[in-house]
Amino acid sequence: MERYIGTFAEGALAQWCEGVEYVFVNDGTKDRSVEVLEGVIEAKFAHLRPHITIVHQQNMGLPQARRTGFLHARGEWILCADSDDWLSEGALGRVVEEIGRTGADLIYFDLVKEYGDHQSVKREREYTGATREKFIENIFAYRSAGYTVTKCFRRSLYTDNEIHTPRLSMHEDMCLMAQIIFHARTIVHLPEVLYHYRKDNPDALCAQSRGVRHLASSRNMLDLCEHYLDHLEGSPIEKVWGGLVLRAGWHAIIHKTDLWSEFEWLADAVRRAPLGCRYRTPLVFQIVTKVYARLAK
Repeated sequence: MERYIGTFAEGALAQWCEGVEYVFVNDGTKDRSVEVLEGVIEAKFAHLRPHITIVHQQNMGLPQARRTGFLHARGEWILCADSDDWLSEGALGRVVEEIGRTGADLIYFDLVKEYGDHQSVKREREYTGATREKFIENIFAYRSAGYTVTKCFRRSLYTDNEIHTPRLSMHEDMCLMAQIIFHARTIVHLPEVLYHYRKDNPDALCAQSRGVRHLASSRNMLDLCEHYLDHLEGSPIEKVWGGLVLRAGWHAIIHKTDLWSEFEWLADAVRRAPLGCRYRTPLVFQIVTKVYARLAK
């Protein structure tokens, strides 16, 4: 990220306000990212050194890097950002202001996808603590954004609950945020575009092939299901587990990958999963997947 980290850091650090700390996680980078970051701090933000922490670790992937950041943070609320993206001007102040006004467990906002030659603004639906299960359902149906970077949440939601950390860097934010949202009692939508999500980075994980992305996503979803397998009732994924296992089973079929052996409980789960038009996977593919699972007995 050395080509982006300087711009990100300069924009984010310029928005510092009282009570804010910055935690940068160096996930074993082999480029000049840390050198560039240190240069920006030294040149323009040396006065913020007491409020900046840089954590170095061996490369473990995005989910573990975020976990490292959460565990090193001391603040009461967490706001994530990726180093190839950027915050809108004044975004940090607006989030802090909304925290002071509402004291909500979780505040979420809108974002704009940046494609280089054009933009696409993504406006969010309205949810509250009372509708958080619908929020989760819509995230996995791709009707609402599961991005970690558009959520500011109490750190205690992460530290005080048994949160499963995804192992792979594809849709890991959906798995994480479904659990965080589930434990939030008060949820507030701040209907402003506060985050710019870069979509023209050729080195980004989303630039991988469709098959690689599908299988990484499916493994994350199945890991999440496995985590709650013995206590689905009353869990963050109680309403969506059927859609998750059916989609993973379909991906195993079309990409000719034996997730059925990797997750020995998958075939039985697919057989038990209810069909649903609200799932991301089309109904006809769900039926094919269930037939395949029956034949796999």
